[in-house]
Amino acid sequence: MIEFELDGKTVQAKPGSTILEVALSEGKYIPHFCYHKKLSIAANCRMCLVEVEKARAPAPACATPVTEGMKVHTCSKLAVEAQKGVMEFLLINHPLDCPICDQGGECQLQDLAVGYGRGASRFEEAKRAVVDKDLGPLVKTTMTRCIHCSRCVRFSDEIAGYQELGMSYRNNHVEVMPFIGKTVDSELSGNIIDVCPVGALTSKPFRDVARSWELSRRKSIAPHDALGSNIQVHIDKYHKVVRVLPLENEALNECWLSDRDRFSYEGLYHAERATEPMIKQDGKWHKVDWETALTYAAKSINGVKIDHGADAIGVLASAISTSEELHLLQKMMRAFGVNNLDYRLEQQDFSLDGKTEGVSYLGSSVLDLIANKAVLVVGSVLREEHPLLTQRLRQASKRGMELHSINVMAQDLLAPVATEITLDPRELVYALAQVLQATLEITNKSSNVDLSQVIPNAKTQAIAASLVKNQGHVLLGRVARGLANYSELVLLANEIARVCDGKIGTLPSLANEVGAQLVGFTPYRAAFNGYFTKGLNARQMLENQRKAYVLLNTELEQDGYSSQLALAALNKAETVVVMSAYTNDDMLEYADVILPITPFSETAGSYVNLEGTWQKFNGVTRPLGEAKPAWKILRVIANKLGLDGFEYTSIEDVRAELSNLADTSSYLNNQANIDGLKIVPAQLNGLIRFGITGIYNSDSIIRRSHSLQQTPWAKLPTLALNAKLAKILGVVDSSEVQVKQAHAQRKFTVSVCDDLADSVVLLAKNSTTLSFAGSFDAIEVNA
Repeated sequence: MIEFELDGKTVQAKPGSTILEVALSEGKYIPHFCYHKKLSIAANCRMCLVEVEKARAPAPACATPVTEGMKVHTCSKLAVEAQKGVMEFLLINHPLDCPICDQGGECQLQDLAVGYGRGASRFEEAKRAVVDKDLGPLVKTTMTRCIHCSRCVRFSDEIAGYQELGMSYRNNHVEVMPFIGKTVDSELSGNIIDVCPVGALTSKPFRDVARSWELSRRKSIAPHDALGSNIQVHIDKYHKVVRVLPLENEALNECWLSDRDRFSYEGLYHAERATEPMIKQDGKWHKVDWETALTYAAKSINGVKIDHGADAIGVLASAISTSEELHLLQKMMRAFGVNNLDYRLEQQDFSLDGKTEGVSYLGSSVLDLIANKAVLVVGSVLREEHPLLTQRLRQASKRGMELHSINVMAQDLLAPVATEITLDPRELVYALAQVLQATLEITNKSSNVDLSQVIPNAKTQAIAASLVKNQGHVLLGRVARGLANYSELVLLANEIARVCDGKIGTLPSLANEVGAQLVGFTPYRAAFNGYFTKGLNARQMLENQRKAYVLLNTELEQDGYSSQLALAALNKAETVVVMSAYTNDDMLEYADVILPITPFSETAGSYVNLEGTWQKFNGVTRPLGEAKPAWKILRVIANKLGLDGFEYTSIEDVRAELSNLADTSSYLNNQANIDGLKIVPAQLNGLIRFGITGIYNSDSIIRRSHSLQQTPWAKLPTLALNAKLAKILGVVDSSEVQVKQAHAQRKFTVSVCDDLADSVVLLAKNSTTLSFAGSFDAIEVNA
């Protein structure tokens, strides 16, 4: 440790620490603008000048490392005069528009100008003006306010991974700008609003909506992926969510937030919000009171049980639902004799049901994952599935992690990738088997998997060598979970982890997939790895159509593996009870009763994130209209069904039954049993669809966020294939082609790219493809 003197106090610091870092850790504030703890040192604002004894001039505290015996004065006459001088220069061209600036009330420049600014300006020349830049639908610019701290430039380069902003010209003409004709399109772009210390970059959706001091600030958890980012939700005086900001959590999201977590709040007030209970009679919808709707729902469910038995009822829920909601729904339905319940709406292979050791999860903490020296990601479009986790892997790969990818689509992770393999979805199992075979050859170990027909290639050998050397971590993503042979991928990944003395993990797509498993919302196991049950999984419930369906928090035709299969089953059912925060045209066709529930922002609940951490939150605002929290609705329906054990008066009563979630470590286990697995090369007959779920199409709230739907990410082509396949089919880029899958066919404009394998047709899951079949089913394309 280095010992030096800071404002007369002897302090110790690690070698390489800067004066500013040590001062902040000691509770001593030094004014600054360009310094940010997560970004590189720029030292270009000069606001942090301090006096260092024996130095020729004041030194920038952010860029000056401490040395043994150094004496630093942060508030001496020399230091303060230097800081005031810098402030005067910063204000020379800054407009006096604080009353109309969205940053007013939370502006660093405004705060520091009070302490270090002059009462009147000595600058009599004309202030310069800078033309505003178009950075896209999310970030609004007022570049005359820019003080050129370069935080936004460094963020885009170092954290987002691609420098979309830069500083042009010199001296008094310096401007921060994007590339000519380009916008800022990163999935993390909103963070430049946070790092900007002035009002140059502000939120476009929040523009002129409210003043910061009028807002209430409440803590919550982001519901749009399994990382469980901590957020701060801002509520205006009309009890409306108007802004979402990151809440620092170093173990998860650090101080960053993905754009979908930041801007999705717009979807909370979409015109399709369900705000009144409704029942359908004679093909027409009627708004009714809650008592009528709940009685109707209970009688409908009970009627199907009386006429057809409990097995005629299927229960499907999205994992965006809270742990409390899922717990009460499974408790109610099991008490009613129904074991057909599932949250795995996108899955088609359920071979491992009842054969796993515990609850699948990341396989480690996030911090342990990024500390690993080798990670293999199988079947995941990382940037779209997990924007912030990808950012952490990006930083780790820059520090030396060997990152490998095996996927059905090439992707630019904006990070050093040691090995990337892109292939047909039907070849994923064989590729992973090649990695396993190579690890066995390196370690001289054996496996129960029959690999007699598996021959590794150079890329899979390189991946194996890296995993063996570094005891690597194998991760299975959303794409992998949708495949027909997902169970084989799980077994092979387990074997690789065993042979390498490494780890295996999954990357859950939605906020509470781990929680859904823990509370027993599966057809094969009760809560907390309890007794085994026998029920139908999600696919079986739709293929073997039930007489009644109970849906929670899902638009099944958009959330499920096959829109075609879901709509066919729901439209033929006698009764469909929907508990949803939203309605849509398809739902109004197949549903018989719609019970409006509150989204995460209007209810108390909890999620268990991908590493197994239980995070509780409270509702941040009032329910919209007559909507009610789902746990209250389930409690009343259970009472009307005559079930015991549902006498809850508060969310805490429900949570009391979930106390085991406080420590989930004993339930988390990704191991699965291997039983006579034989791997053979894949037979590629015909074309296969890749039904990608876009980053801004992953749940009901995001799909209705206007600003997110204006981004380039939301406007990516619905149909794409590679140049070789396009040539075979006789189609050219931007031409119109006929696409057929099962009983659905439609014309789409095709995009020709180099990111897909020769036999793969990317047909995204969105509102234009609702009538099509499974995400990885056979498909036809005709010119």
